[in-house]
Amino acid sequence: MKRQLPIAITFICAFILTVQYFVPHRSFEMMYEVSNVWLQIIGFFATLLGILSLVLNHWEKVKYKQENWIYSIVALAGLAGMTLVGLIGSQDNPVFEWLYNFILSPIQATMFSLLAFFIASAAYRAFRARTTIATILLLAAIVVMLGRVPIGAYISGGLFPWLADILLNYPNVAAKRAIIMGVGLGAAATSLKVMLGIERSYMGSD
Repeated sequence: MKRQLPIAITFICAFILTVQYFVPHRSFEMMYEVSNVWLQIIGFFATLLGILSLVLNHWEKVKYKQENWIYSIVALAGLAGMTLVGLIGSQDNPVFEWLYNFILSPIQATMFSLLAFFIASAAYRAFRARTTIATILLLAAIVVMLGRVPIGAYISGGLFPWLADILLNYPNVAAKRAIIMGVGLGAAATSLKVMLGIERSYMGSD
């Protein structure tokens, strides 16, 4: 019963949300609206569960002084501080705005800026012309990069920007559409497996 009930609830909810897209009737629209309300409620409790898991995980590191446990103290202090400031004065609180603008935003900017180095490293490995496909990828990347900077247009008389537009508007768009179609089919297959009870990872370990 512990397994059958969650599977049945998942099937019913998934079936209702799927059918309502194909049945233009007010009753199904009401079901969809009610489902959205329940989704927000479940999302709230899922957020609480995630916060609890985060606190317990970092508290264990601090308690037993595991590796890098000092960073867990910073994480817990940041979580508690932002939560208290946000609850006491809401988002209009100047302290909350200061913490957001001068601590959280710079941290996010730093994390995203680090991605540039990982992308550069991956591009260096991918663009080495060892095979025919890698050579084509390297040439296309050079054309697109030169077509997006002023010096590329200057040294080529406008040829590189024109070629870059062709590469981005035709081969690139075709590849993106193929990827999106593949992702869509994969998502549909996974959703169907969850709906039919074949995929049960959301229920935790057996």
